[in-house]
Amino acid sequence: MPGVPALKRVGHKGADLIAPGNTIASFDAALAVGVDMVEFDVLPERADGSSRLVLAHDADHAAAGTPVTLEEGLAHLARADVELDVDLKRPGCEARVVDALRRFGVTERALVSTTEPESLRAVRALAPGLRLGWSVSEARVARQAPRELRAGRIDAVMAHTSVATGRLVRAVREAGGELYVWTVDDAQEVERFERLGVTGVITNDPRLFTRSGTSPPRSRPDRRPWSPRDRRSSPGAPGPRRAGRDATGS
Repeated sequence: MPGVPALKRVGHKGADLIAPGNTIASFDAALAVGVDMVEFDVLPERADGSSRLVLAHDADHAAAGTPVTLEEGLAHLARADVELDVDLKRPGCEARVVDALRRFGVTERALVSTTEPESLRAVRALAPGLRLGWSVSEARVARQAPRELRAGRIDAVMAHTSVATGRLVRAVREAGGELYVWTVDDAQEVERFERLGVTGVITNDPRLFTRSGTSPPRSRPDRRPWSPRDRRSSPGAPGPRRAGRDATGS
């Protein structure tokens, strides 16, 4: 459709089906395919939150081997021309994450997502201009998302495939937000969600975007990071089509 931005191609944990997720190798695999955004998980290494922040989905992953630290991941991705979906797995580390994003100069191309409303509130207070995404996997929660968008408490909805309906797509668009779908590992499903008009699809295998015949990546000038100010400047208008989680909450 003329004037509609191309589907945002998002690599889940980098490219988890090509190389183990939340690793430098996985990020490089996603970048090699040509994603627009790289999603990764952030978690304190220890449950008490006093430890390093590492890139891991849960405590078992954090304890396995030598996880990549948040600083190592950001240092690597800061050199790439992609946006970042920073998925917070546990409340309490918001200030350290915001500080790290600022130190590595990536706040303007970052989106911080989480299932936790308290984390969203904390990040908004710390960095009002930073994009926020609410991860939802239940229909009753997803129905609340457009209200949160209109109130300016979030900028994007990260919807599990089970709740990413045409109705939700329309409601999010009318509220001026973005909608990303997680986690889509089938080429036909990628095409289906593109037809629905979602902002982006999050997948463990970014090679699917080529196989599905989705629209090509946007040119560099169209990749200006969106900020909440864009929505406020045009109330009710859809935000630019611009990240995910797996069925257990990526």
